Amino acid sequence: MSEVNNQRRAFLKTSLGAAAVAIAPGMLLFDMAHGSTEPVSGKVRWGMLIDTNQCKPGCDECVTACNTENGLSGGKLPTDSQWIRKIEIKDISTGRQSSLPMMCQHCEHPPCVDVCPTAASFKRADGIVLVDKHRCIGCRYCMMACPYKARSFVHEPLHDQNPDVPRGKGTVESCTLCVHRIDEGLQPACATSCPNKAILFGDLNDPNSPIAQKLRTVASTQVRADLKLNTGIRYQGL
Repeated sequence: MSEVNNQRRAFLKTSLGAAAVAIAPGMLLFDMAHGSTEPVSGKVRWGMLIDTNQCKPGCDECVTACNTENGLSGGKLPTDSQWIRKIEIKDISTGRQSSLPMMCQHCEHPPCVDVCPTAASFKRADGIVLVDKHRCIGCRYCMMACPYKARSFVHEPLHDQNPDVPRGKGTVESCTLCVHRIDEGLQPACATSCPNKAILFGDLNDPNSPIAQKLRTVASTQVRADLKLNTGIRYQGL
């Protein structure tokens, strides 16, 4: 009996150690699917500047690209996951209307991470907010905490998944900024697909990056800036 207990304790110790490594800041949890184990750097903060002047009403190329890249159904049912949705807003004082994509805003201070009881919701060192599907218990607290309604719950079994984008029934998911592409040195699918070049992706911390340079020269805003979440997604023209 003592040998069994010793083995059990050894197993638990090993498992807990692995879990501690898995949630260490900067580790590429999402890259386990394709083998990368290199840590990311906090010197980088990935983000987007979306020019609503160039985002055309009726255009949903970014939505389609996101669905295709991440293996989403793109259906219209409430049970379908949708990581990007196009919304139309109107300034009631001027009547001006704008069309823009809304997704996870990759907050510096993400409410979804604060409320998650299992540490499934986490923020990488480079600012990308993700969900560890192995830890998610489907409680959906993060969905209630997100002020952008950017998270969805997987209700049905999944088929023909992209092996680089792990998903699972009974878990919560949202835009990952195409982290699997970023870790390979590529741009997110939505940014590359936009026919009007309305989405500028890059390193917010690098003063010489195109996105940082543009943010210094144009007026931009954060959606719900009053919440002081310091979002990684900024909008021009709102």
